[in-house]
Amino acid sequence: MPQEWWKPTWSVPAAMRAVRAAIVVPSLFAIAYKVIGSPQTALYATFGGIATLVIAGFGGTRTNKLSAHTQFAVVGSLALIIGTLVSGTTWLAALVTVPVTFAIFFGGIVGPNAATGAIAAMFAYVLPVVSAGGAATIPSRLEGWWMASVAGTIAVLLLSPPAPGHRLRAATAELAGELAGRLRAAADGQTTTPAAMRAAKERLRAAFDAAPYRPTMLGTADQALGSLVQLLEWGASQVGDAFDGHIDLARSCPQDRALLRAAAGLFADTQALLAGQAANPDFAALERARRRSAERLRDLSGRAGEPDARVAAAQAVHAQSIAVVARGAAADALIVSHRASAKAVEAERRDWYGFSTDAATAAAAPAAIVPANATPAAAALAAATNSPRIATNSPRMQGLIGAVTLVRRHASVRSVWFLNSLRAAVALAAAVAVADASGVQDAFWVVLGTLSVLRTSAAATGSTALRALGGTVVGFVVGAALLIGIGTHPGALWAVFPVAVLVAAYAPGTTSFLVGQAAFTVTVVVVFNLLAPVGWTIGLLRIEDVAIGCGVSLAVGVLLWPRGVSSVVGDDLADAFRSGAAFLTQAVDWALSELMVPPAASIAAVSAGIRLDDAMRCFLTEQGSKKLGKEDLWTLVNAATRLRLTAHTLAALRPATPVASADPGSACMPLAGSDGYAGASACTGLRIEAADLAGFYGTIAQEVSRPSLGPTTVSPPLLMAPAMPRQASTADANAPVEASPEPELPHPHLFWVQEHLHHLSKDAQSVSEPAQHMAEVRRRPWWR
Repeated sequence: MPQEWWKPTWSVPAAMRAVRAAIVVPSLFAIAYKVIGSPQTALYATFGGIATLVIAGFGGTRTNKLSAHTQFAVVGSLALIIGTLVSGTTWLAALVTVPVTFAIFFGGIVGPNAATGAIAAMFAYVLPVVSAGGAATIPSRLEGWWMASVAGTIAVLLLSPPAPGHRLRAATAELAGELAGRLRAAADGQTTTPAAMRAAKERLRAAFDAAPYRPTMLGTADQALGSLVQLLEWGASQVGDAFDGHIDLARSCPQDRALLRAAAGLFADTQALLAGQAANPDFAALERARRRSAERLRDLSGRAGEPDARVAAAQAVHAQSIAVVARGAAADALIVSHRASAKAVEAERRDWYGFSTDAATAAAAPAAIVPANATPAAAALAAATNSPRIATNSPRMQGLIGAVTLVRRHASVRSVWFLNSLRAAVALAAAVAVADASGVQDAFWVVLGTLSVLRTSAAATGSTALRALGGTVVGFVVGAALLIGIGTHPGALWAVFPVAVLVAAYAPGTTSFLVGQAAFTVTVVVVFNLLAPVGWTIGLLRIEDVAIGCGVSLAVGVLLWPRGVSSVVGDDLADAFRSGAAFLTQAVDWALSELMVPPAASIAAVSAGIRLDDAMRCFLTEQGSKKLGKEDLWTLVNAATRLRLTAHTLAALRPATPVASADPGSACMPLAGSDGYAGASACTGLRIEAADLAGFYGTIAQEVSRPSLGPTTVSPPLLMAPAMPRQASTADANAPVEASPEPELPHPHLFWVQEHLHHLSKDAQSVSEPAQHMAEVRRRPWWR
């Protein structure tokens, strides 16, 4: 039986939050009002305490919380000063509200603590910007704000539930361990089942997607953990492709089995490092094993038509790909555990930002080369990173590069952070103007009402506005009844004050938004009657003010972003498919030695992938019914991710000995000892296959971003043949045996490219139908 909407759920963290607030907020009010004797200080201490202890919910270790509270106090102080200085002129206050609000909300890109503190930081701005008082009131207001910040921070550090442990880190370590175990068993010729690995992968994905914000911040260790999550998920997919009924490693060459054991060792080291244990990943041993595997393939050059050559090449592509993942995972784990050298951190940072697809490649690339098709910002940043005159391994320079990259990535209408920040800025600026122009008694509540009901779509904002008004009415009725019963005697109000704060602080996250609004209204009625006894009418005025604020928020939502996040998800999916397709074609040319510099499209592909992840999180937490099924949406998101990671892997598999010769008269000639005509045909065929796949994903991008007026059908791409014929497994005994590709590939390395394109084309077969469903949704009017 479902629980009634008005009943709160029991939560230990919420109870501790409520107890902290019930002790600190009334105490701050009493000290400021009775001891210091300043109503301004008392008001700002009260609302500062609510912002610090109730609205802001910083996570992490005590060190993380101390840092977040300190930064929150500083940002709030700056906002308070700016709001006070511009409050005397309506047009100036409305104009300045736009950049201040945008900066505070957009700052959430730094990490989850910054994101969760945005609304709380706005308390320090919206109260002074619509309140009377000039620069002379700044000291008393700052005094109240800093009293609340210091007392609230101490209370949080002293009275917080024990840290639940780093759930994401533990899930990451578990999947690394599963990968290590499965690789060892496979290398030993033992039969393994994918159930445990798949379950570990699902738990990791659940831990990573649990929050509305990416659970990693701008710090180096956090970025490494985010990269590690993606690498291990991709590694699990690679292992599944390799061993789930396809390849019998009992017949494979010793070199490939040794490479898999070396990769398993790095995955085991990754697990140990994440668990806080000592480990020293042997990257040199892995690279030696990779070279031996490649040398074995070169020995088979010229005999590609032989079954043994085909089997060896097909097995090697998986072993080499998994080894690339294991190397990157262990490197990221060293950074997460703070055991990596500055040089290693710098190399991995390049990979995170998309400057190159392989650390070794980046080190070998000429420093002066900047991709010709890079944007000016990307070119400048890549040049700064490559320049020998700049010490990029210094923490300050690394932090600057990371910050610039992060801002550039989200400074786009494709970013939910940018759009949310812009919409909040316009809405609050309009609320400031309306509040001043309407002459309401407490203009602060107009702006706060706007802030409270801002959501990611017009429909969601409208439903929240109704609940906000309903909660305010309920709170007014309760507050009026309370004042009628106890009167406005200070002693009675002081007795009720902590109880009202306790209920208002416990409500968020444990009961409905309406109940929380009602509890907050009762608290406001009590506070303002302690400052100036006016009875129950203060609650009636707040209903009027909140109604105006809700109307402003709804109007801005309809005008600026009626569809909400779903439209951004579609646009970000289109960007991810387009940039991934460009990355794929460049990666294939790079792997075939057709490009002299690493694929420049990797920068755009990485940025598009992160923006898509942020949009998906926002969409999944958006209130209201979803017009597009989650299964369809996840199919499209996973397809875009696989496209980018396939290109990443192909680029990282470029051989030490080029496939193509330096002969300018040949587009792609094979190594000596094989037929030149066949070699040219093979390379050309692979590039054509990659171009066909890229064209398909380009069509999908067009369909999900700007669908045609009527229903259309997007045909799946041709299923490309694998590098070797598959033997039908017992699970699919009736499946047809796929024919080997023609003509025969003359160099075993080219099998690697073929194998990846085969798996990508298989995955693409399931993309067309979900894309058509999204196009159908986007063709409808937003109100339907």
